[in-house]
Amino acid sequence: MTKIEGPKGASAQPRSGIRLFVPILAGASLAERMLACVGALVGIALTALICRFVLGDHSSLPLIVAPLGASAVLLFAVPASPLAQPWSIIGGNTISAMIGVIVAHLVHDQILAIGFGVSIAIAAMSFARCLHPPGGATALTAIIGGPAVTSAGFLFPFVPVGLNSVLLVGLGFLFHKLSQHTYPHRAALPLNAHQTADLNPELRVGFRSEDIDKALEALKETFDIGPDDLDSLLRQVELQAMLRSHGTILCEDIMSRDVVTVGAWEDVELARVRLLKHNVRALPVIDLQGRLVGTIGLREILGKTGDVGARMSQASTASATASAVALLPALTDGRTHAVIIVDGERMIAGVITQTDLLSAIAKLVPIAA
Repeated sequence: MTKIEGPKGASAQPRSGIRLFVPILAGASLAERMLACVGALVGIALTALICRFVLGDHSSLPLIVAPLGASAVLLFAVPASPLAQPWSIIGGNTISAMIGVIVAHLVHDQILAIGFGVSIAIAAMSFARCLHPPGGATALTAIIGGPAVTSAGFLFPFVPVGLNSVLLVGLGFLFHKLSQHTYPHRAALPLNAHQTADLNPELRVGFRSEDIDKALEALKETFDIGPDDLDSLLRQVELQAMLRSHGTILCEDIMSRDVVTVGAWEDVELARVRLLKHNVRALPVIDLQGRLVGTIGLREILGKTGDVGARMSQASTASATASAVALLPALTDGRTHAVIIVDGERMIAGVITQTDLLSAIAKLVPIAA
């Protein structure tokens, strides 16, 4: 269910409190960083524990390689990064370790070996599409790791490096699932609700994906963010800029207040009659106390019988003091025809349809001569 809150105001001051974590990453918060700390604790400790069980206490191989600590930083602190995805961690560490072992066998001067090891590891990870910064440290570990690593030879890239990486990724997947984060990361791209080849309405104007590609090419820099995530970020920036420019129109300014509703206990035929009589595409559904519980339209009741409550859909809601322009994403998603304005008790105060919002925005945009 979509819930749209009221505007905070352009003149709002930054929240007071601990500012220690502000400069770290865009979008980072103290809560997220603390969650990353817990994730790293669990992930690294369990990886070492499982490896001890597999390798035994008397193995000459290390239970866990040091670069995995850097992998844990990416996996738990910035799980949306392309450098923190499963293939980046597993492939990047394993391939780099293999490069390090090969270089150590071929180049006997250690100074030259460490230089060649890191540079060739970067090239190998790039070609394998698994660039992972800790991979450079893994290549170094394979070269200067000492007698235990040297004696392991070509086993070292797989045990412990590959084993460590697979375990850490598996534990990271479980941790992010429990903490309700998406991992592996997938950009939240809008889907076409009509299942056609057309772009969604919000994607048909403004910049396009090829514009992002050309901009990245022109900047001649590499950024730690995927193109799809960059697309989503820039579109959210566009929306926030529009809210800042036109956020003074509130929902209460344009909403319809004489709202036609239907009870969840009533028959769908009554809902059909009211939809056609009042020429609306959706009706708010209320319970016996008059609180909003959902919406229903002709699509939900086509060829159906029974109570409205069994056929209704979730409602998109907003408060009366929310910016009307903030309703734009909900009312252009191809599914939502109206946003119900409710108070704190979910009592209906009004409704805003696509037509209401279009009329309001038309008054904000000057018409070219």
